[in-house]
Amino acid sequence: MDLDIDSEGWPANAEWDALADRALAAAQAVEPLLANPRLSASLLFTGDAEVHALNREWRGKDKPTNVLSFPMLGREELAGLAPDGPPKMLGDLALAHETCAREAAEKGVPIAHHAAHLIVHGLLHLAGHDHVDSDEEAEAMEALEIAALAKMGIANPYADRD
Repeated sequence: MDLDIDSEGWPANAEWDALADRALAAAQAVEPLLANPRLSASLLFTGDAEVHALNREWRGKDKPTNVLSFPMLGREELAGLAPDGPPKMLGDLALAHETCAREAAEKGVPIAHHAAHLIVHGLLHLAGHDHVDSDEEAEAMEALEIAALAKMGIANPYADRD
C-alpha cells in the first residue's frame, strides 16, 4: 500500500512522515488487507480548523475531532481485491494537531505515540473496521490497535480506561 503523506500542517521538529510509515507497517501486520500493493491512501496532518470544517461538511458534526477517515472501498470489495491490477484508492485520513496534542497531554503520553495510535485507528477504519455498531466490533478493533502499537513499542492506549 502506498501512503501519500502531507505533514506540512504539523510542527516541523518531528519526523511525522516516518512515524506514519511505521504506523502503516504496524497496521498492515495486524490487518493484512491493508498490505495489498494496489492500494493507496492519503494522510493529511493538519489543524483543528480544517478537521472541524471537514467534520461539519462530511459528517454533520460542528466540531473538530482527532482523526477523520474517509473510506472509498467497502470491506468486501477490499477483501476481494486481487493483488494485480490498476491502483485503487482506499481512502483519506486527516489528523488534527491541536486535538491530538491536547489528548496526548491529557493522557500523559508523547504526541508521537498518540498520533501513531490515531493513524492506526484511521487505517483500520479505512479497512472496514468500526467501533460504533457493537461492543464486539469495538473490542476487536481495539485489539488490532493494541497489537499494532505493540509492534511499534507503544503501550496499550486503553490500559488506564477501566
